[in-house]
Amino acid sequence: MPVAEWITFVVAISILTITPGLDTVLVIRNTSRGGWKDGVTSSFGICSGLFVHATLSAVGISFILVQSAWLFQTVKIIGAAYLIYLGICSLRSGWKAGSLGIVSNQISDNQFNMKRSFSEGFLSNVLNPKTAIFYLAFLPQFINPEGSAISQSFILAGIHFILAMTWQSSLAFVIERAKSWLAKPKTNQWLQSLTGCVMVGLGLQLLLSKNVRL
Repeated sequence: MPVAEWITFVVAISILTITPGLDTVLVIRNTSRGGWKDGVTSSFGICSGLFVHATLSAVGISFILVQSAWLFQTVKIIGAAYLIYLGICSLRSGWKAGSLGIVSNQISDNQFNMKRSFSEGFLSNVLNPKTAIFYLAFLPQFINPEGSAISQSFILAGIHFILAMTWQSSLAFVIERAKSWLAKPKTNQWLQSLTGCVMVGLGLQLLLSKNVRL
């Protein structure tokens, strides 16, 4: 791939990465829940899901997903339901934080569970039809038909992985530095409730929308 195309890809994927969305919300929410490790592990799960979309795009399954109405709707409903579930969990955490009324000196690390954090990030990405459609529409523009579509897709997804992990981990670190502010029950309640509402809203929007638009 020519250097100009590499630059175009990096710039485009960087803009996509730093644009606030579900990934940002999830990293903020989980970092406020269990600290920097929670946020970074969630980010690792999110970014690992990119390789699933790269594979699906390479073998053409994403194309079938778009063309098959019932299959698309099934994935759409599952993804939306999972977002709503995460949002409800965050809202419940917010209500509990507000009801405790206790000020802590730090984010509670005992709430960190590596398997839970990774699976939340991974599933939120894999079950997002918007990511599948983006990879279907975007990656083929940078793939040489004379080469291996799968290997090239994995390289491009790897670049996206590095950029997204760097950005989201930095975000988690900044939030961790503000732990004395986040540890206040009212602040934690506000943040958990806000991110919960955003997740539920994203899930409902995805569930009710007739078409997924990028």
